[in-house]
Amino acid sequence: MSAVDATLDRLAFIRAHTRLLPVPHAPEISLHVAEEATELWQKTEDELATIGLPPPFWAFAWAGGQALARYILDHPETVRTKRVLDFASGSGLVAIAAAKAGATQVIAADIDAFAAAAVWLNAQANGVSIEARLDDLIGLDQGWDVILAGDICYERELAAQVIDWLSGLSQRGATVLIGDPGRSYLPRDRLAEVATYQVPVTRALEDAEIKKSSVWRLAGEKR
Repeated sequence: MSAVDATLDRLAFIRAHTRLLPVPHAPEISLHVAEEATELWQKTEDELATIGLPPPFWAFAWAGGQALARYILDHPETVRTKRVLDFASGSGLVAIAAAKAGATQVIAADIDAFAAAAVWLNAQANGVSIEARLDDLIGLDQGWDVILAGDICYERELAAQVIDWLSGLSQRGATVLIGDPGRSYLPRDRLAEVATYQVPVTRALEDAEIKKSSVWRLAGEKR
């Protein structure tokens, strides 16, 4: 299968198994999301796991991402005229918020090709321009002014690796903001809380219908 055919297949799968709906805590943005979380998760495993693809994180508006998107929309000066990286972008929710808030350039990076396709679809649906990159950027520094990351602290090793990398970017002067509802491996001792929200979420994926979710800045960051 050619790269073009594979991309078209991914776009068709997303269109077939999602609906374009407003994000609960950022209704200015609409995303292609799964209405039945468990069903799509199972379908992805059944139909796609044989070719080694990760779970469909791109099909949901996660609590940390919603909090971060809300913060960016309410504080557009954070990203306005800046070069922005949305790391582990998933659906592209936070990247779309940054583009709407006036960022000069927005890169949405993820290692899942389905996420890259979802970002493209969602950017089109919201009338913004975003560069979707299928890359693992951990350890790299390409001069971004602002780095945004939602829901990245759900695995111990990944969280430690990403926070160390983001700390380096912060030390050279980048603004680093993390959206998180209190995942297990969130390093609170290295973070300063800047905003907190009560975010509606999908109970099939979380342990509640409302998750207290915060936006965090790396402590000691240069201003």
